[in-house]
Amino acid sequence: MGDRFISRVPAAVQQHISVTTTEADAYISDYNIYMGNLRNDAGEQLFPDNMKLITHWGLRDELKSNYADRERGLEKQRMIYRVMQRIIDQTIPREVINSGTHTWNPVTNEIFESGNAVATTPEDIRRYEVFLSNFHARRQLDAYSPHYPTELVRAFDGTMEIPQKDVEELFKRLISSPQVKEVASFIASRLGRELEPFDIWYNGFKAGEGIPEEELTALTAQKYPNAAALEKDLPNILVKLGWSAAKAEDICTLITVDASRGAGHAWGAAMRNDEAHLRTRIGEGGMDYKGYNIAVHEFGHNVEQTITMNDVDYYSLNGVPNTSFTEAVAFLFQKRDLELLGLKNPNPEDAYYEALDVFCSSYEIMGVSLVDMQVWEWLYAHPDATAAQLKEAVIAIAREVWNSYYAGVLGGKDETLLGIYSHMIDYPLYLPNYPMGHLINFQIEQQVRGKNLAEEMNRMYRQGSIIPQLWMKKAVGSPISIEALLTATNEALEALKQ
Repeated sequence: MGDRFISRVPAAVQQHISVTTTEADAYISDYNIYMGNLRNDAGEQLFPDNMKLITHWGLRDELKSNYADRERGLEKQRMIYRVMQRIIDQTIPREVINSGTHTWNPVTNEIFESGNAVATTPEDIRRYEVFLSNFHARRQLDAYSPHYPTELVRAFDGTMEIPQKDVEELFKRLISSPQVKEVASFIASRLGRELEPFDIWYNGFKAGEGIPEEELTALTAQKYPNAAALEKDLPNILVKLGWSAAKAEDICTLITVDASRGAGHAWGAAMRNDEAHLRTRIGEGGMDYKGYNIAVHEFGHNVEQTITMNDVDYYSLNGVPNTSFTEAVAFLFQKRDLELLGLKNPNPEDAYYEALDVFCSSYEIMGVSLVDMQVWEWLYAHPDATAAQLKEAVIAIAREVWNSYYAGVLGGKDETLLGIYSHMIDYPLYLPNYPMGHLINFQIEQQVRGKNLAEEMNRMYRQGSIIPQLWMKKAVGSPISIEALLTATNEALEALKQ
C-alpha cells in the first residue's frame, strides 16, 4: 500500500509521457509490411495478396508458421528474416512501410512501380527517434522517484520487485547452459539442415505442429467473423478451461472485446465491477489464426485482471505481484488455443514437447531482454546521444549478445536479429517480463497438471499482489527458478532421442 505514495509526479510530466507513449504506439501500430508485394530475385510473389503483417509480431509469427510449409517455407523464412534486418538497420524503404504501392525485393532492397525500378528513401533513424523520445520522457520521472531513481531501477526493484542483477543471472545461466546446444542439435536433426539465425523462433515443439496455418485460419475466421462473435464465446472458453458456467458468465460480463489496429492488448479495469478490455486484430475476412492466438493470450490477462480486481480481499492488493506473473497466466491460456478450438494435440508426448518449447521460447526472449536492458544502461551512460548514435548502439549491443550466446548455436556472427522486437520502441523495459513469465508459467503448469485448472488459478489469483517470491512459494511451493525447466529439458531430450 505504501508503494502507491513513493512519488509525486507533476501532471505535466505524466501528460508528456502519455503523449510520447501514444505516439510510439501509433508508430508501431501502423508499421505494417504488405507481404503480397514482396518479390524474390526471380520476381516471384511468395505471400498472398491480402497478407499485411505488423512488425515484429506478425512477421515473427508468419516466420514460425512456415516450418509447416515443406515446399517453400524455408525461402519465405529467409525473406522475412531479411525484412527484419532491414527494419533494424533502417535501410528499409519508407515507400514499403504500411503501403502497398510498390513491390519490394528485401534482399537487393530494390522497389518497383509498374514493373520499373524506382528510387528509394530509407527510413534511416525514425525507429530510434521514437525510442529516444520514450527515454527522454521517462527520464523525467527520475527527479520525482527518490526510491527508484532510474527507469531501470523502477522496472526491476520497483515494478518487478526483483533486482535486475538477479534477473540477468537467471537469464545468463539458462542461455549459456549445456542444454542449449543439445536442444539445437535435436532441432537440426528434425529440420534436416544446419540451423540459421531465424531458427531462434523454431516452433516445432508446439501443439499443432504440422497443421497448416491456412486450415487454422479458415476455422478461426468462420468461428470469429467479428469482435462481437469472440465476446459472445468467451464464457464457453472459460468453461472448457474448467470454470463453472455461472462463474464464467460472471467473469465475462466484466470483459468486452474491441477490434484493434495493433497486434493485441489487454486493458484491466481500475475499480471493482468495471469492465476490462480485450483488444485484438480482426481482419475483414474474420480473425486469422495469428489474431486468435494473440486474443487467447490477451484473454488470459483479462481473466487474471478481473479475478484479482474483484475477488482479492483488499483493493490495495488487487492484481498479481508483477507483469511477469500476468504474462505467465496468459501463456497458460495461449498454449491451450488449439484445445479451445476442439483440436487435439498431435504430439503424443505432451509434457516432453512442452518442456522443449518453453526452453526454446525462454532462450530466445532472454537474449532479446538482455539487449533491451543493456541499451537502457547505455542510454543512461549517454543521455545526450542522438538517434543515429542510439541506432549504432542498439546494433552493437545486439551483435555482442548474439556473439556471446547465440552465434555458436545458430550461426550468423554479428547478427542483429535480437534488436527486432517492437517492445523496445513501444513498451520500454517490458521485455524481461516475458522470460520471467515463461519460468513462472512452467512452474505453475507443473503445479496444475492433473488438477482442475480453474480451481488452481482461483487459489493462486486470490493471493493478490504480495511480493513475487512469497507468491510463488505459496502457489507452487518454491521460488522462481530455472532448475525445474532445465531438469525437464534433460528428461525430454533423453526420452525423445530414444
